[in-house]
Amino acid sequence: MELDFETCRKAATSRDSRFDGVFVTAVKSTRIYCRPSCPAITPRPENVTFLPTAAAAQREGYRACLRCRPDAAPGSPDWDVRGDVVGRAMRLIADGVVDRDGVPGLADRLGYTERHLHRMLTAEVGAGPLALARAQRAQTARVLIETTGLGLAEIAFAAGFGSVRQFNDTIREIYGRTPSQLRDRRSLPQQDEGVVPVRLPYRAPLHAESLLSFLRDRAVTGIDGLDADGYHRNLRLPHGTGRATLVPRDGHVAATLHLADVRDLAPAVARCRRLFDLDADPVAVDAVLGADPALAPMVLKEEGVRVPRAVDGFEIAVRAVVGQQISVAAARTVLRKLITADAGLFPTAEELLTLPDEAFAMPESRRRTLRGLAAAVAAGELDLDGGGDRDETVGRFKALPGIGDWTAQYVAMRALGDPDAFLPTDLGVLRGARAAGLPDTPKTLAAHAERWRPWRSYATIRLWRMQ
Repeated sequence: MELDFETCRKAATSRDSRFDGVFVTAVKSTRIYCRPSCPAITPRPENVTFLPTAAAAQREGYRACLRCRPDAAPGSPDWDVRGDVVGRAMRLIADGVVDRDGVPGLADRLGYTERHLHRMLTAEVGAGPLALARAQRAQTARVLIETTGLGLAEIAFAAGFGSVRQFNDTIREIYGRTPSQLRDRRSLPQQDEGVVPVRLPYRAPLHAESLLSFLRDRAVTGIDGLDADGYHRNLRLPHGTGRATLVPRDGHVAATLHLADVRDLAPAVARCRRLFDLDADPVAVDAVLGADPALAPMVLKEEGVRVPRAVDGFEIAVRAVVGQQISVAAARTVLRKLITADAGLFPTAEELLTLPDEAFAMPESRRRTLRGLAAAVAAGELDLDGGGDRDETVGRFKALPGIGDWTAQYVAMRALGDPDAFLPTDLGVLRGARAAGLPDTPKTLAAHAERWRPWRSYATIRLWRMQ
């Protein structure tokens, strides 16, 4: 990743929080790295270098600033926008694939050799997959040290370290303190076992009401829901189950995670961030959409609208198929019947294949489509969780019987995280376009929407809100 020194220096000098997570400022004289927005005294230009990731700074021997916590910054928006192998690798590493399957497992998911993958990541983000996973491990460990009463040895293995010694050495190297010294920095609140409170930072602004209303309207009893305490979502995680309560606040989303196994902290955080689209750059998105006179009033009125994404790509695909040509309320009724076999968790592809016909309150053709989808996912022919190439995944998805362009684009937007998906034939989109004074036929609207690239997914959400 090319970082222009002057651009980075100006961002760091002005303490521009929009660049948090895009790069880190490494101070040669103190051997400490910081966020661009760190409130500490700005170092002299000759004493700084700018690196693309915390892992790159750690690789060069810098320690994390304990004041601004650069390891806890929002992720770079580049990984949301990019569908190439580096972007896919970064999303999979955040979901804990390296900790669970090692670098060989990551390389296999991506279809590249370990050596070539290491070379690409080092060139782009300044560190290989092991170093990136190590940085994430350290961040997970720090959260557990400072927010739970778990023993330090338990935390070491929960965070993914191979030994207590490796854990101690890594924490000391990255934070300049031992694990016990990090814990001494604050008194721990009383928490039930498996409960981990986490702050999920984002780039302002965040239009929380649009996110929450979208998810509320599509909530399925037993899976998710919104009440006065926040948005609640059940999670199926690599080592067990979990439940997240998410409450948007100024500058962060307050997350309370209930985990059956604390080893699932990193993937739970990654999936909650993905669900709320917290790594987006709303200023960049709104600048493009706001340049269209038809969208400018709604952009000014509602800054920072995000795309509600997914904690489970297969679930979104099922929701999309179920929602074909029926209302949102009717789709919720159908979905409730699908989850009765395992209340509280959405069925996996394998589980859906075992459900009787009576569980599918839909036409036979749509039931066949769902079973075909489940069979493709269960066989590993279709990766809907962001690890596959987006264009290739959409192509494979559309090749399934009963899958049209509307369904494919909806899945691309929510499950695959494509920021530029568009649904010009959607009735709600067309109604919103008409209300905004835009062309309101699929062909003319699609042509007009070319000016919204690469953020047409965000335009789709805005048009839905206009109908």
